[in-house]
Amino acid sequence: MDFFEEQRENRRATLILISVFLFIVLSMGYFIDHFYLGFDITRGPFPFATALAIIVASGWAMTSYYSGDTIVLGSVGAVPLDISTADDKEKMLMDVVREMSIASGNPMPFVYIMPSDQANAFATGRDPGHSSIAVTRGLLDRMDRSELQAVVAHEMGHIKSHDIQTMTVVAVLLGAIALMSDWLWRISFYAPRKSGKSTDLRGTLIVLLVALVLAIIAPILGQIIAMTVSREREYAADAASVEFTRNPLALASALEKIKAGFVPMKNASRGTAHMFIVDPLVRISGDKEGFWADLFATHPPIDKRIARLKLSGHEIVAQGYGKR
Repeated sequence: MDFFEEQRENRRATLILISVFLFIVLSMGYFIDHFYLGFDITRGPFPFATALAIIVASGWAMTSYYSGDTIVLGSVGAVPLDISTADDKEKMLMDVVREMSIASGNPMPFVYIMPSDQANAFATGRDPGHSSIAVTRGLLDRMDRSELQAVVAHEMGHIKSHDIQTMTVVAVLLGAIALMSDWLWRISFYAPRKSGKSTDLRGTLIVLLVALVLAIIAPILGQIIAMTVSREREYAADAASVEFTRNPLALASALEKIKAGFVPMKNASRGTAHMFIVDPLVRISGDKEGFWADLFATHPPIDKRIARLKLSGHEIVAQGYGKR
């Protein structure tokens, strides 16, 4: 794997995502100023909504980049793993994370536990030096050591390629767009008007239309972005797990256990689903593929991932026998 090329692509993707977000928020500010409040942007008065949009957009962009991991971890109820824990499973997790940190060449990430019966995990942060890995209690309870190692190695692959930066920014900015859409919808009924009745009606209708469009496209946009960010990169992270552990069958076994024991995850959302090793919200149904399946799925088909890993395992075994 060329991790350096992956890193460059993820930095470009993050910059594009933040730029699109800034454009959306500034457009909202312009619509409110020009169509709703009746301000002439070119002649004055001061464009309050546009200025506010610049401040809000800049704040969200900075927050998503520098504090997005804290927001995401808080949203799923993740708590830091106590390094002095007496729990054998938690001790094993800490040992495995240290091992895979060395194997991947990543700095040691912070480790978190999510209080969920679902077996799942994700990584977050803005770069390998500021990264965290979170696993559910259900994952700890179900996995043996080699399977846990494979899952952690998968997340280390995301960290090494800087996937975590892009996925964290996506999660926070999508949440911001949803909040702003709701805010825009609400102010269309309560904000003051500056012009005549016909202009008031036109401005109100335009703002309502923009809010409605945002409310409709935000989840769709989220799915499209999640597909772009997540699907191919899940295959790449699976390959990284194999590279770090040399044990593709362990990850295949872990994915099979996750599939077999699926239960809904209460604290997950559509904005964060793309970050997990498997979709935490939708019951895994197998090998659905095609344009529409790809468009509305945050992850590649789990059966296809398992098949690839098993094939890789057979190839490794065959190569081993061939050397004897």
